[in-house]
Amino acid sequence: MGLAMSTPVDKMNGPYKRRWAALGVLCLSLLIIVMANTSLTVAAPDMVQDLGLGSSDLQWVIDGYTVPYAALMLILGAVGDKYSRRGALVLGLLVFGAASVAGSLVDSSTGVIAARAVMGVGAAMIMPATLSLLAATFPREERAKAITIWTATAGLAIAIGPLVAGALLEDHGWASTFLINVPIAAIGIIGALLLVPPSKASGVDRIDYIGGLLSVIWVGSLIYMIIEGPHFGWGTSAIVAAVVAGLGLLAFIGWELRHPRPVLDVRRFAERAFAGSTLAVALFFLAVFGTFYYLTQHLQFVLGYSALDTGIRMLPLAGAVFVGGALTALLTPKAGMKATVALGMTVGTVAIALLTRIDANSTYDDFVLPLIILGLAIGLSLSPCTNAIMGSFPEDKLGVGGAVNSTSIELGGSLGIAILGTVLAKTYSSNLADAAAKTAAAGGPKLPEKALSAAQDSVGAGLAVAKEAGKQVAAGAAPKVGAEKAAALGAQQAQSVVEAVHKAFADSVAHTSVVGAVILGVGTVVVAVLLPRRGSSAAAEAPAEAKVDERV
Repeated sequence: MGLAMSTPVDKMNGPYKRRWAALGVLCLSLLIIVMANTSLTVAAPDMVQDLGLGSSDLQWVIDGYTVPYAALMLILGAVGDKYSRRGALVLGLLVFGAASVAGSLVDSSTGVIAARAVMGVGAAMIMPATLSLLAATFPREERAKAITIWTATAGLAIAIGPLVAGALLEDHGWASTFLINVPIAAIGIIGALLLVPPSKASGVDRIDYIGGLLSVIWVGSLIYMIIEGPHFGWGTSAIVAAVVAGLGLLAFIGWELRHPRPVLDVRRFAERAFAGSTLAVALFFLAVFGTFYYLTQHLQFVLGYSALDTGIRMLPLAGAVFVGGALTALLTPKAGMKATVALGMTVGTVAIALLTRIDANSTYDDFVLPLIILGLAIGLSLSPCTNAIMGSFPEDKLGVGGAVNSTSIELGGSLGIAILGTVLAKTYSSNLADAAAKTAAAGGPKLPEKALSAAQDSVGAGLAVAKEAGKQVAAGAAPKVGAEKAAALGAQQAQSVVEAVHKAFADSVAHTSVVGAVILGVGTVVVAVLLPRRGSSAAAEAPAEAKVDERV
């Protein structure tokens, strides 16, 4: 054996000896593509100031990554299956690293959005490759444990992304949040070549490129609509995207039902375990990403923590994910997948429901228990679902299986931010308008209409308006009462607006959590009905031709 790992697993006598080290490489690759989203939300304020980004620019800097990432995974997973899963991983890391360098060097919103989009293309190669290589490298009796570690890594990345970004931003600019990806990608490439066995499907004559193209069209259009509509209004572009997504989905289903070797056999969704697991993953990330969206804002803007401090305070969730994963390994063999997943989703619903108690007087202590419970829920629910999804695909479709799982994550996460983010924004805007009206009716200072409109845009904008309102009051009062008294009046006005903004946002967090808990609670019931009874699995329900050999 040379320096590079060159022997496929199916050519080895017995299990691959360095498979756990190979899993470390796959988890490291997963880590950076998940962190690329969670860390950027912390770096966003610095980017706005440095690049002069408008709200639309900032939204697409964040979401320009998501569209190609979600849209391309299915077809790129199929390409990896046919030609080389490890090759897809290495190429994806190269693209991701190069785009990260480019993103750190550009000085315009267009440049950053383009770099983020290319990073999304790289991520679309990496994500399905990590799961397909995991499934191909580990024997079936160890796969569930390996997937638990993979899932825990995804949960860890969600939590530590803000921590890493916050630490970098203490002494460096926003470009550092791009550059941190480069050494990690380089380590991943070297590790993949040295430790990860090559893998590809056997007997794949050709790829269903038309089906793959249709999946790109409908998934890409759907994600674009989810981003564009709630944030920028249901104008022509959002409506056109919705129509294209609907027609594209119908065309995709029709084509796949007729194709002899479809890129994704849509008949799998008639299997209860597969459909229930896919729905559970999407619903769970809808709740998790939506909750993270407003939790990080509350910690920073209402409780006043820095980016680094916010990241540190998210760590209880990361630790709880690993505990939940360990519990999954104990519970699933005894209680079955259905009970474990239903328990995890129920626990997640409880975690979000606890956030309905948040108000303007809440401290970080009020967030610790929900964070821990939510981390436990992630660990409990996602590993069995991912294992069931991967178990329903044959050896020549492992990359497609990984893509289905990962696309469910991205669709759920995008919907969560869109739905819960919209509820949050509208509730906050309404709450702030009510607070301003009550203050004026009670004889207090009236906030000008233009300033109120600006403050209603976001909690960050509201705090900026409070600062500016204080300055204006102080400047207007100085000629009449003197500089010292004017400064006190300005500080009083600023504090009054700050308190109104904090209360409006805290109340909107509580209201949005009600919506999130209801969505996940109803979803829990639906998933529990869909999933088969104990003793069934996705692999067991799958048609005979879809069974995976015990060695794969």
